[in-house]
Amino acid sequence: MNWVSRKIHLYNVTMDIMVLILLWFICFNGSRFASDVFESHLKARIMPGGNYGMGVGMPST
Repeated sequence: MNWVSRKIHLYNVTMDIMVLILLWFICFNGSRFASDVFESHLKARIMPGGNYGMGVGMPST
């Protein structure tokens, strides 16, 4: 394997690792966002007495 092939291989491995990290980041934050939306908006509509989020429906003191 000459030095050009080694450089290309190193580039490919580096890009693959960066793509995997990017995909993990997108999936992790996407799942957190989806669970936050479910907890704050959809759960309140599905189940009575759920968390309405953002202070909506909270009694004022």
